[in-house]
Amino acid sequence: MDYRIAKDKIAGQVMFLLTIASIFLVIIMAVGLFIKSEPILSQYNLWELLTESNWRPMEGKFGFLPFLAGTFWCTALAILIALPISLLMAIYLTEYAHRSIRKYVYPLLDILAGLPSVIYGVWGSLLIVPWVSKHVAPLFVEFSSGYTVLAGGIVLSVMIIPLLVSLFMEIFDNISTDLREASLSLGATQWQTIKHVVLRKARPGMIAAIVLALSRTLGETIAVLMVCGNLAIVPGSVLDACYPIPALIANNYGEMLSVPLYDSALMFAAFLLFFVVVILNLGSRIVLLKVKE
Repeated sequence: MDYRIAKDKIAGQVMFLLTIASIFLVIIMAVGLFIKSEPILSQYNLWELLTESNWRPMEGKFGFLPFLAGTFWCTALAILIALPISLLMAIYLTEYAHRSIRKYVYPLLDILAGLPSVIYGVWGSLLIVPWVSKHVAPLFVEFSSGYTVLAGGIVLSVMIIPLLVSLFMEIFDNISTDLREASLSLGATQWQTIKHVVLRKARPGMIAAIVLALSRTLGETIAVLMVCGNLAIVPGSVLDACYPIPALIANNYGEMLSVPLYDSALMFAAFLLFFVVVILNLGSRIVLLKVKE
């Protein structure tokens, strides 16, 4: 008995240490990025860095507004496209579809979720970019290369749809069937049961799933790098090119670091991305607590 109690205490202590270590790892990453960013922060005002749109490192001009705008444009568009599609797919698969259909859809979702992002980038370059250039853009503007916010948003949405569908299905499956049966027994239709019982009960989990998808889109690099155009401009519409922060870091790190403050500027870009993701996750936790209350 003493031996089993000792094992239990040791296991608890080990898990506690691992938890503390993971928290310290996040703190160390934040501190390291901030230290690397300190040279540019000491030379330029933070507000100036965030609001200026002029990006000319050779002239000592570091305006991060185009990269922030490009990141948020692509992320917002991807979520707007992926969320309704994923939600409707998950509702159909969990509430309406036959088991045989689910048996084949599950492996397909796993395959799509596990594909490397470069495959999505190649697919976007070969299919989505020409489609935007030849069929969508001519309806609104005279010319577009196709390497646009729209192309980036579509590619990112396709990347996160399998993730969102899988998470939504798991959340819906964990809702007690007793709640569904009680609603149906009171005369509610299946859609009314889904709308007023299933979705309402699943709301906290859905918020967490959406935040996870947002984190995925904010940090995506190769796919957006290949389809967004990589122009340091503030997009005025979804048919303009953009330059998300991950693409900036991937494109330039290690090449022009001889330019004064350039390495510090890239580390500041990484710190901005890290900060946005952390704030997003903390905000989602606050929302989840309020929803539960």
